[in-house]
Amino acid sequence: MKRASILAVTLLTCCTVGLAAQTSTAEQKEKTKIEIKNGKSVTVNGCLARTVGGSGYILTDDSGRLKYAVVTNDDLSKYVGHEVQVKGNAADRDATVKIEQKVEGTSGAKTEAKTKTDGDSADLPYLGLKSVKTIGTTCRQ
Repeated sequence: MKRASILAVTLLTCCTVGLAAQTSTAEQKEKTKIEIKNGKSVTVNGCLARTVGGSGYILTDDSGRLKYAVVTNDDLSKYVGHEVQVKGNAADRDATVKIEQKVEGTSGAKTEAKTKTDGDSADLPYLGLKSVKTIGTTCRQ
């Protein structure tokens, strides 16, 4: 009887450890850095919104069309959904846009990508943020 109890406890422990190993989840950290050099200094008005992934910000016009992808490390969440005036450097033909992306998984796997393009050939119209101020509590969309 003692032997059967020890065998049952051992079997239960092995099953629990095996189940715990199967239910682990993988996570990854992603960091993207965008730099604009020699851009044109601009002041633009629009509505500040979050990007689809929620990790960045965009400035839209009155009809909701994209004006700029706002480049900043600042937390602008208090401006989201408000009409704002943004000052910064726009990526135009004289600018250089440098994008660095790093992804690290819990397994230790790392990937890194670096891209450097002329401002007028970048996929998005980037605006390097210098300042932002609220000019309306809601957007006119």
